[in-house]
Amino acid sequence: MAKLSKSSRFTVCLALGTLMLGAFGFGPANAAPTEDFPVVKLRSLDKVTARTMTFEAKVGSTVQFGPLYIKVQACRKAPPIEKPEAASFLQIWEIGADEKAEWVFSGWMFASSPALSPMDHPIYDVWVIDCLNEQAPGKEKDELPEESVVAKPEGEPETAPADDASNSDEIESEPLD
Repeated sequence: MAKLSKSSRFTVCLALGTLMLGAFGFGPANAAPTEDFPVVKLRSLDKVTARTMTFEAKVGSTVQFGPLYIKVQACRKAPPIEKPEAASFLQIWEIGADEKAEWVFSGWMFASSPALSPMDHPIYDVWVIDCLNEQAPGKEKDELPEESVVAKPEGEPETAPADDASNSDEIESEPLD
């Protein structure tokens, strides 16, 4: 048998190791495919009154729940043949009594694991239930039950917090109409 050089032995070991890892399922991770959906179904909780509400919002729209504004940036769901999972990219901010906007949450929320990426607010919780193809019949626009809506902006309110390089928690805003 021919003697292999050090670099040749390393190459052979590396190739064999890669083949063995692939054989045992430790190869490169394959991301599960997801499909984009136009509507997200959310559930909210008012911790003071213990009331929950389920509502729907279109991707790209902003809805108001009490002092919170929820902007839905995306809603994705695994195809039926994959493990069930729905996720939505949400941006949530609060308009305080002093008319200042403060970021509460910005990121992906997962329906199967709400605690993986939770919104941290002392009074309200919001989490993703599902991604839908269309809104429920009778709902022509994003809507919450009348008792919880103070004012509903058509698009993104001008008071939305801006991304700030200084990572300030509070951002100046204009009063709401």
